[in-house]
Amino acid sequence: MKQLFNRTLAFFNVIESKIAFYPTLLAFLGFNFAFFMLYLENRGISKYLIEHVPVLVVDNGDTAMTILSSLITGLISMVVFSFSMVMLLLSQASSNFSPRLLPGLISDRRHQVILGIYLFTILYCIFILFAIQPTGDQYQIPGFAVLLGIIQTVVSIYAFIYFIHNISQSIQISNILQNIFKIAKRRLDELIDSEEDQYDNFPSTEDWKEYHSEKSGYLQNISFTNLIDICEAENIKLHILPVKGIFVLNGIPLFKVNKDLDEEVIKKILSNFNFSREELVSDNYTLAFKQITEIIVKAMSPGINDPGTAINGIDYLTELLALRMKKKNTSVIIRDETAYIRLNTIDFEDLLHNIMASIRTYCKHDIVLVQKLLLMFYYLEKQQTRETSYSENLRREAKNLLTDAKDSIKNEDDIQTALNLAEKFNLQT
Repeated sequence: MKQLFNRTLAFFNVIESKIAFYPTLLAFLGFNFAFFMLYLENRGISKYLIEHVPVLVVDNGDTAMTILSSLITGLISMVVFSFSMVMLLLSQASSNFSPRLLPGLISDRRHQVILGIYLFTILYCIFILFAIQPTGDQYQIPGFAVLLGIIQTVVSIYAFIYFIHNISQSIQISNILQNIFKIAKRRLDELIDSEEDQYDNFPSTEDWKEYHSEKSGYLQNISFTNLIDICEAENIKLHILPVKGIFVLNGIPLFKVNKDLDEEVIKKILSNFNFSREELVSDNYTLAFKQITEIIVKAMSPGINDPGTAINGIDYLTELLALRMKKKNTSVIIRDETAYIRLNTIDFEDLLHNIMASIRTYCKHDIVLVQKLLLMFYYLEKQQTRETSYSENLRREAKNLLTDAKDSIKNEDDIQTALNLAEKFNLQT
């Protein structure tokens, strides 16, 4: 039962990020709501309302058909326009910023819900239109259902206005950076809060037996609750080898165990690993660093040359790095003061080097960005860290930046400005 629940949850987590998920769900609700209203019409709701509140009921068949036909036509036009705007947003974000932003923009729940509202109303109006019998008496016309279709169309119009506002905000790089930062910060806060101090007693795993993955894809989610239950039942400990978020190939080692396992237990353990073909910041915070870095690099590319966007990206990168410095390099899952699972996580040194290696290539010739990056290192040096090695990593990357800047910048005054900032950081050049 737990495995079935885990697979269902993993499937929902993947499908929820698809652009068609909420539109399909709301369209299905609109289809069912139309038949529910027709059921109420057969029970005489329109007849009752005509007798008591006649203003709420459309009692003319030709008028009702004309209204619903016009509503359906207008709503379909709104759907086409809205879908075109979404495609334009994705195209501009991919070309101007980074293709890695697309999964996050596609999974924007607000856009999906608005498209779903359109489909809900369209399907509702279509099936209500089929039920109209203009040759019958006034009680055979679903008058109240027609009124609800008009109200739903008004709601759709306001949703369209909100959609135009939201789409115009979503394409702005400041809002894109802010959304990436918020999601990554939330994920990092969760990881920092869940960290335990009793991980030093986890045994060495060098001699443990390795087991391989049977699937390929990005390691997106792991059901640690189920894995700990298996560890307790089988009296084992696990060492998960791939870093979460990395692309795992079929057949490479996935985890180590301190004793041999039979096929049934192996299948139980493997069922708790969820693989996906796309990456989301909410599942892997390191993707946020990649996305912001790519935005900075793209902004400083010769074809775009937008230092302002690069500076904004460095500001958000600084905040995330300061938060990452509060996290340990080692992660262990503990229950009842017993460590059952050890996780491999990307080291701060590797994370910082990967970020700076890309940024240095495109920003080392710009004194303004060099100053900004040196100030970032100076700020991070003053922050509280969980491990002393973080400070050494910062100083190493700052020296690399300064070395590249001295080779790329020809103006002596600019070089001296960078050296003055380096003195604050106590760099030896």
